[in-house]
Amino acid sequence: MRKLIVYATFILGALAAALVATQVAALAPAQAAGDTRFDYKIRSYFFAGYTGDNAALDKGMKLCEDLLASDPKNAEALVWHGSGVYFQGVNAFRKGDAQAGGQLVQRGMKEMDQAVALAPDNLGVRIPRGAFLLTASRNVPDPAIARSLVERAVSDLEKAYQVQQSRLDKLGTHPKGELLLGLADGYTRLGQTEKAQPMIDRILAEMKGSRYEASANLWNEKKSLPANQAGCIGCHVGN
Repeated sequence: MRKLIVYATFILGALAAALVATQVAALAPAQAAGDTRFDYKIRSYFFAGYTGDNAALDKGMKLCEDLLASDPKNAEALVWHGSGVYFQGVNAFRKGDAQAGGQLVQRGMKEMDQAVALAPDNLGVRIPRGAFLLTASRNVPDPAIARSLVERAVSDLEKAYQVQQSRLDKLGTHPKGELLLGLADGYTRLGQTEKAQPMIDRILAEMKGSRYEASANLWNEKKSLPANQAGCIGCHVGN
């Protein structure tokens, strides 16, 4: 619990950026005509909530809770709800309520992990958790905890890459760049530069003139990336 309290207090500033990166969920397989992806229904509320609009966050949480009431195993609703609970926990820490903060953070993490366990092949679940953990882990002072979060994030992004590899060229610049750069960053932070290099090489070969090319060139020079070059380049809330 002590370690959990320490690292939760570092995450609030990174949380919005981490979850904006769930725009990479555009990688998810197309649904049937007429269907609306769940994240399209709720993500604007969460993004606004993570930048301080409590009413918007409440709306997003309520939509998740209503769906979970009728379908408790809806993994997409659960992963988003878990992120919201986690955020509420961080806010509790900021207000000085460590007991409530610890309970909420633990519950939020549990919900996100349960969501992945329920739907391990659903990119609408894996990508939101992976994007969140990859960024949040940068603010964790305990190296062992940080590494465990990066490992889980990389496993989520690896799943996205595996599922989408055959049609990656058909994706837009943003989702493709975020996936490749996210994997390169995650592998690098795990000390696996031999796995990161092919992702960087693909960016340089296929994404010339994009924002991601500059980050890839920097990685080749430094063999690492600062946080502002490692993910969600060019994102903005609600896009």
